[in-house]
Amino acid sequence: MEIQIKSLDDLKKMRRAGIVVGEALLLMKAAAKPGVTTLELDSIAAQHLRDRGAISSFLGYYGYPNVLCASVNHEIVHGIPNERPLQEGDLLSLDFGAIVEGWHGDSAISFGIGEIDPADQKLMDTCDESMWRGIAAAKVGGRLTDISAAIQGYIDSQGKYGILREYGGHGIGTEMHQDPHVVNYGEPGLGPELVVGMALAIEPMITRGSATTKVLKDEWTVVSVDKSNGAHFEQTFALMPDGRPFVLTSLDGGAARLGALGVEISSLVE
Repeated sequence: MEIQIKSLDDLKKMRRAGIVVGEALLLMKAAAKPGVTTLELDSIAAQHLRDRGAISSFLGYYGYPNVLCASVNHEIVHGIPNERPLQEGDLLSLDFGAIVEGWHGDSAISFGIGEIDPADQKLMDTCDESMWRGIAAAKVGGRLTDISAAIQGYIDSQGKYGILREYGGHGIGTEMHQDPHVVNYGEPGLGPELVVGMALAIEPMITRGSATTKVLKDEWTVVSVDKSNGAHFEQTFALMPDGRPFVLTSLDGGAARLGALGVEISSLVE
């Protein structure tokens, strides 16, 4: 396993990609209403890439046909945008990536369309908070699975949720997917040492039921076998030269959510 270590200049370039990603997700979330299609959201994302002079991380990746992954209800990840109108009560997960000056940013959010089942809202809140707990657990000199254990520990504390085993986070930099693979479960203190210049995309994926999944005939869309609804959140963060984290795809750098967990973000990147 060879992990790409970034300089401060590299991370500043990744931040530019991360801002494009964060902005696009906000634009799509604002546009996602009953009657809107995920293909329309894909068009919004594609236009934002053009407007910002960025390139899609997803389009053409192993033949993937769009710039956006849009997964609805029991589709957990890698859903291909289509012309089915979104409906009141749907859960929507959007995963999006951008390249600026050869460097990638990758992030995902889940949210409800209109009024949703409170249990679905708790599912999403749990997934989201677990991701931030994972990032907060990343300390220079720690180990990779400190992140994994923090994610699982929070999810398990909130109820019986299925944590996907086949999919996880990853290193990121000049390629979207790099070593190391970051699982969302397990014991702390294992795996590679966490060092300055390491950039990781942290992305828990959970369901209200079983963690067992299958891939549909489109060869992309991952669904829960028991058709339970799922949630997916992702942020790209880095350990900066001052030893602090900075969330490259969060518009505030992670200041609010990490601050609530007692973690101060780096001041080396704007």
